[in-house]
Amino acid sequence: MRREAVLELLRQLESHQTTPEAVAERLAALPFEDLGFAKLDHHRSLRSGLPEVIFSAGKTPQQVAEIFARLANSGVSVLATRATPDHYTAVQSLTPAAIFHAQARCITLQQPHHKSGCPTSGFSDVGEPPQPPAAGRVAVICAGTSDLPIAEEAAITAELFGATVTRIADVGVAGLHRLLAQLDKLRQADAIICCAGMEGALPSVVGGLVQVPVIAVPTSIGYGASFAGVAALLGMLNACSPNITVVNIDNGFGAAYVATLIARGPRKHEAADV
Repeated sequence: MRREAVLELLRQLESHQTTPEAVAERLAALPFEDLGFAKLDHHRSLRSGLPEVIFSAGKTPQQVAEIFARLANSGVSVLATRATPDHYTAVQSLTPAAIFHAQARCITLQQPHHKSGCPTSGFSDVGEPPQPPAAGRVAVICAGTSDLPIAEEAAITAELFGATVTRIADVGVAGLHRLLAQLDKLRQADAIICCAGMEGALPSVVGGLVQVPVIAVPTSIGYGASFAGVAALLGMLNACSPNITVVNIDNGFGAAYVATLIARGPRKHEAADV
């Protein structure tokens, strides 16, 4: 349940538009709802400002669909990561408005309380980003085209949570001039997500060019000695630019979650309002 929904419920009670019994029933699922196979944390958006997200891997299509529908009914925007077409078919049967992003392996439902929509046109670095909403600007860049699935997972996550996202693709260190041509866009961001495989060198270069946090995402892209992303992970952990932090291999979602929190800034006043 969103903070705004709780406040609206209390306003309705105060103005006698609803009853205490109705409010109690509506809040019965807080702080969590037990589905037997899952316990949904409806209270998370009230605590952290961002709702619970579904990790679809290892869950049956029916389980993902049920969790997705229950979260949607609570009023939050819903994200399921690492989803398959079978997951999406089941989700759509209960939530027809859900959207499948095949490249990113994500299913999303944008609820109307967010100002920015989910991406529909895919990764592109063409054109200037719009004016930022309250959640700020996040730039998502990737070293090569092979990193796009992870970068797009990050971009979709940040957008769903309200950030304005700038996508910049294929700017790896093997052609540094491609990155330097994007400096104006990078310097407009409040936080930057940098996805790279192979030796994982791109975040160090980016970190030295900007004055905002850079979240490095090692990807499992490369030949044998890359060890499915371990080489990139170790390279990023040893980056010499001090404004870099690193998430796990292929964890575009985790990078976007943190980047969105950074970009939107502190919101201590919200906790006092609830």
